[in-house]
Amino acid sequence: MIRIKEAIVVEGRYDANTLRQIVDAPVLETSGFGIFNDKERLNLLRRAAETRGLIILTDSDGAGFVIRRYLSGAIDPKLVKHAYIPDVLGKEKRKSAPSKEGKLGVEGMGPEVILEALRRAGATIEGESNHPEPAGITKQDFYRCGLSGGAGSAEKRAELIREMELPDHLSANALLTAMNLLMTREEFLSRYNQQ
Repeated sequence: MIRIKEAIVVEGRYDANTLRQIVDAPVLETSGFGIFNDKERLNLLRRAAETRGLIILTDSDGAGFVIRRYLSGAIDPKLVKHAYIPDVLGKEKRKSAPSKEGKLGVEGMGPEVILEALRRAGATIEGESNHPEPAGITKQDFYRCGLSGGAGSAEKRAELIREMELPDHLSANALLTAMNLLMTREEFLSRYNQQ
């Protein structure tokens, strides 16, 4: 079992059960959309972020991104790291039918996928010294590469999301965060700079 310093927030109890089998870290739940009306739970997440740091690990469907955006706006962004699971079509074993979007959630991911997502987010893992540093890709880099602010930029972002096998609900800002986790600025510019 891998020990992680930060607290990890997931959507529900099945996600939490899956995570607790993989990592030794505080795992907190949002109770899905219940977080929107639960001030005490939100205060707990804020306190956890202030004392340990917080990693948000929600499903890659639309609901997961609504919860992620809400938490991102309610908690100091300097205290939060974002872990993303890939879009994988399928159905969790305990369910009789797939989710609305037909994607596996956190509970349906294998341990290696979850650990890789946590590492890419920059989780502080006991015994590992190589934590990824922010690569420095900027909004200006996105603009210069045609990924924002211009004609066809939404289509170029969608193509990049598919190419990088990222969740298809990423906003431009979330894509920027993800790209900073996945590559250095130099790698990004050499690969995507279309000047």
